[in-house]
Amino acid sequence: MNMRNQWPVLPIVAGLASGLLTGCGSGSGDSGGTGSSVVMGMSDDVLATDPASGYDPGSWLLFNNVFQSLLSFPKGATQPQPEVAKDCAFTDTQAMVYKCELKDGLKFSNGDALTSEDVKFSFDRMLKINDSAGPAIMFPLLDKVETPDAKTVVFRMKAPDATFPSKIASGAGSIVDHRQYDANGLRTDGKAVGSGPYKLDSFDKDKAVFSVNGKYEGTAKVKNSGVTLKFFHGDRAALKKALLDGGIDIAYRGLSASDVAGLDQQDGKGVDVIEGSSAEVQHLVFNMKDPVTGKLGVRKAIAYLIDRDALINNVYQGTAAPLYSIIPAGIAGHNTAFFDTYGARPSRDKAAAALQAEGITGKVKLTLWSTPSRYGPATDEELKAIAGQLNASGLFEADVKSVAFDQYEKDIAQGKYGVYVKGWVPDYPDADNFTAPFFGKGNVLGNNYTNRTITGSLIPSTAAQSDRSATDKDFGRLQDIVAAELPVLPVWQAKQYAVVRDGVYGLEYCLDASTVFRFWELSKD
Repeated sequence: MNMRNQWPVLPIVAGLASGLLTGCGSGSGDSGGTGSSVVMGMSDDVLATDPASGYDPGSWLLFNNVFQSLLSFPKGATQPQPEVAKDCAFTDTQAMVYKCELKDGLKFSNGDALTSEDVKFSFDRMLKINDSAGPAIMFPLLDKVETPDAKTVVFRMKAPDATFPSKIASGAGSIVDHRQYDANGLRTDGKAVGSGPYKLDSFDKDKAVFSVNGKYEGTAKVKNSGVTLKFFHGDRAALKKALLDGGIDIAYRGLSASDVAGLDQQDGKGVDVIEGSSAEVQHLVFNMKDPVTGKLGVRKAIAYLIDRDALINNVYQGTAAPLYSIIPAGIAGHNTAFFDTYGARPSRDKAAAALQAEGITGKVKLTLWSTPSRYGPATDEELKAIAGQLNASGLFEADVKSVAFDQYEKDIAQGKYGVYVKGWVPDYPDADNFTAPFFGKGNVLGNNYTNRTITGSLIPSTAAQSDRSATDKDFGRLQDIVAAELPVLPVWQAKQYAVVRDGVYGLEYCLDASTVFRFWELSKD
C-alpha cells in the first residue's frame, strides 16, 4: 500500500507535559454554552478547500467540518459510525466488496439533494484528478464505485482492504456536490459546497469564516453559532499575544512547548491548557544500505544508548511521551517491542557488546540528519541531544547536519543519509496506517528495508481482516520483527493541546486519536 508522505509535524507543538492539568476550559460543552461564535487561531495554513487536493492538517480540519463522509469517527473513538450512510458493511468475507445505504432526505448546504451519484462522483473525481497533494494515494486498492440506485453505493476492491471504512471516514472520504465541482479539475475559487455541520462563508490568507449549516443531517450536535479560524502562518509570538489579548478564544497548533508550559502556570490569568491524546509519532530512520547504519550492531548500539526520557524532559519540556513501538499507544495492536528488547534506560555495556559482536572496536563516526523546516526548530536540538547521548558513551563520534526539507527528501531518495528523522500523523486511527506506509510497497521511509514476512504475509493478512481486533497477534509479530531488525527507532509520541480563554468549552472532544477537530463541540459563555 503506497500511502502519503507524512504531514507537517511540529514537535515543539506536539502536546503537553503529563503534569499539565485541564482547567475550566475542559468542561462539558453543555455547561455554559450559549451558542456564541468562537474564534480560533492556529499556525498551520489551510492549503486547499477542495477535498481532491488537500492533504494537510489545516485542510482536513476544514473538510471534517464542511463536508460529510459516509462514516465518521465519534468523539473519543477509533471505530467509525454511520454519518451520511444509514449502514455500511462488507458483503463478502474477503473484504473485497463494501456496500453502503444512504439516509433519506440528505441535502448539501445549497439545497441540492445528496445521493449515491454524489458519492460516486466524489471518489471517481478524486482518483481521476490524482493530485500530488491530495488523498487519492490512500486508495490504491479501490477498483470501482457502483450505484445500483440513488441510495446505494458499492465499492469494489482490487485486493482485500478491511481498513477501507476508516479511510472513508477520514477527510479523504469527503462528499462533494457533483453539480458544483468539475470532474476533471480542482476548484480554485476558495469556496466549498458540502453537507457538513458548517458552511464556509469566506476564505482568504488571513482567516476562514464558518457558519452553521441549517440543512445538515448527521450525528453532530452543534453548540455554537459559527467559528472563525485565523491563520498565523507560523508566527508563534503573534498567536500567543492574540490569545492573551482576547483576539482569539482558542490557540491550536503553534505555541512552543515553553509557551504552553508557561501558560499552564498562569492561574487566574484567564487561560486554560487543554490536553488531548494524539497518534502523532516520530522515528529515527536507518538506511539499511549505508556502510555504517547498515550494520545491525550499530543500530542496536544506538537503540541501547538513546534516552527518550531525557529528550522529552530537556528538549520538549514534557510535551510528548516516550514511544517504544511503531504503533503508538491508544491504537489497537500496540505493544512495547522496543522497551522489551532494549529497555527504557541507556546501557553502555549492552551497546558496547552489540558493536563488539559486529567486529567494531573503534568509535563509530555518524551524522544525524535533521530538517527543522518540516518538523520544527526543536528537531535540530533533539538530534543534537541524541548525538550528545551517543558521544557520552565513548562509543560514537556523532554530529548533526540540518538541511531544508526539499533537499532532505532528495538526499534520502538518493541514499545519502545513514540516519535521519521522520514524523507521521495518521490518516486514520488503525495500526495499518503505522505499518503499511513504512514497510509495504513504495514505503515512505526510503530506507531500503524489506522483510518478506511483513510484506508477503503480515500486511496482507491484517489488511484482509474485517474484525480489526483479530489483527493484534499479527501486528504484534510485525512490531517484534521491526524491533529485532531495527530499520527504524521510535522516539516519541505526541499529545495534542489547545490553550483556551476562560469560558470556552468542549476542547477535550476535539483532541483525540481520530485527528478530527470537531467545531461543533465548541461553545463559549
